[in-house]
Amino acid sequence: MDTSLATSADPGADHRRTARTRVYEQLRAELLTATYSPYHRFTEENVAERFALSRTPVRDALARLEVDGLLVKRDGALYRYVPTLEEFTELYELRILLECQGIDRAIADPTVRHERQLLAAEQALWAFRLESAIVPDPGFVDADERFHLALLGAAGNRELVAALERVNRRIRPIRMHDYLTQDRVDATIREHLDILDLVLSNRLPQARDFLRAHVGQSQSIVEARAARAMQLSHMNPGLDPHL
Repeated sequence: MDTSLATSADPGADHRRTARTRVYEQLRAELLTATYSPYHRFTEENVAERFALSRTPVRDALARLEVDGLLVKRDGALYRYVPTLEEFTELYELRILLECQGIDRAIADPTVRHERQLLAAEQALWAFRLESAIVPDPGFVDADERFHLALLGAAGNRELVAALERVNRRIRPIRMHDYLTQDRVDATIREHLDILDLVLSNRLPQARDFLRAHVGQSQSIVEARAARAMQLSHMNPGLDPHL
C-alpha cells in the first residue's frame, strides 16, 4: 500500500493529531498539578469550546486521559480522579514495596550496582536545593517524584520504574497536600540527601530502612491533611480541597 497516498487522502489527519495531542498534554499537566476541583465536569462540549476545536480531537484526548487514570467517568461526565483514603493507603503500600525493592535487589544480588553517576547528579541537585531555601509549594511533589524515580531507576530495573510512575499518577492528587509547610520541604530535602549518602556509601540495609521510614512519614502526613481537606470539600462542594 502507498502510505503517501493514504496520508494525502486525509489532509486533516495531521491537524487532528496535533490538536488531540495539544489538548491531551495541556489537560494532563493541569490535572497533575491539581488545577481543577474534583467537582469540575469535563465534557466534550466544554473542552471543545475552551480550545476552540471540534469534538473529535477532544474526544480522543479525554479518552486517553481516562486510560491514564487521570479522569474517571461519573454521572455522564468525566471528573479529575482523586483516590479515596482507602485506595490511597493501598497505593502507598505498593509504592513502598516498589521503592524498597530497588535496594533489596542490590542487597540480594552483589552483581547489581546502583548507577553512581546518576545518584551523584541527584546528590548535587538536592544539595543545591538545600542551599537555595526552597519555599513550600504543592508543585514540589514533582521534584520529589523525580528523585524517587531516579533512585529506583539507578538500581537498573525499568519495569519497577514504570510501575512506580503509574502509582505516582494515581496518588498525586492527594500528595499535593504534602509540601505546604517549610518544615516538610526542608525535611524532605535533607532526607533525600541522607538516603543518597547511604546508597553511595553502600550501606544498603540502612538506606532501605531509611527510605521506608521516609515514605511512610509522607503517607501519614498526607493522609491527615487530605482527610481534613475532604471534610471541608464535603461541607462546601464548590471548594477546591487544596489546602
